[in-house]
Amino acid sequence: MSTAEKYLKPEVIQQIKRLDLRAQFIVKGFLQGLHASPFHGFSVEFSEHRKYTHGDDPKDIDWLIYAKTDKYYVKKFEAETNITGYLVMDLSRSMGYTYRQELTKFEYAICLAAALCYLMIHQQDPVGLLTFDERIRNSLAPKSRRSHLGDVLSLLANLKPEGKTNVAASLTQVAAMLRHASLVMVFSDLLADPEPILQSLYRLRHGGHDVILFHILDEAEATFPFEGMVDLEDPETNNRLELDADAIRHDYLDQLESLRETYRRECAQSGVDYVPLDTSMQFDRALTEYLANRKGR
Repeated sequence: MSTAEKYLKPEVIQQIKRLDLRAQFIVKGFLQGLHASPFHGFSVEFSEHRKYTHGDDPKDIDWLIYAKTDKYYVKKFEAETNITGYLVMDLSRSMGYTYRQELTKFEYAICLAAALCYLMIHQQDPVGLLTFDERIRNSLAPKSRRSHLGDVLSLLANLKPEGKTNVAASLTQVAAMLRHASLVMVFSDLLADPEPILQSLYRLRHGGHDVILFHILDEAEATFPFEGMVDLEDPETNNRLELDADAIRHDYLDQLESLRETYRRECAQSGVDYVPLDTSMQFDRALTEYLANRKGR
């Protein structure tokens, strides 16, 4: 099985293609419409006809319609602007965790990234890749050719999430690297103090970038299914702690909801798209719902 087939199953490609056709909202809603984005279209795309009026460019007249109706109509076009996307992947050791799901958080992130990479390349929009733990580790320059999807997936499939992490410093590094306004898609479990991370997100937005933050937790981190005495390990420090799961479940879930609410609120205020996910959600359905929600805004 090829890397692309492993992370971008045929049924997912079909789902994305269907999304593309459904009122073409991917083009007009998802990327183009992100937060009053400066990007007003992608490749030139014919949208509709209207009657020719004085001042229109005669080159835009549709002569086929004139031949049929003896009336002048011009083709309206979307503006021609490509948006450059960057997939920004957290390589920290905690991303390699799964309790009982088929995919680790990192593999789940790769599946999401594969779908978004496919989507952008399908729209002829260049996509680049950046990976980080305590700092940026790998980078692939943005390209829009179809073979680039394979390059992105090959690199990701050969990486192991095993370092310590500094999300805030890495995103600040990303903000300093990017020269042009871009779409920055961040995939992380955000297992760190939220305040510096939010500051780095503000910095990205201040630089003119559109940002989507995919907050990916393992299903067990999202639901805390443990019972009785459990031995938990911090994946980045290896510190172990024995806890009474039943006694702390309520507080744990309250704290998790509070964390997500902080990100929801602060991201909404700064114009960042915040997408909380866990690995029990089918990633293609999660992506579909996110895109549909974008359309509805």
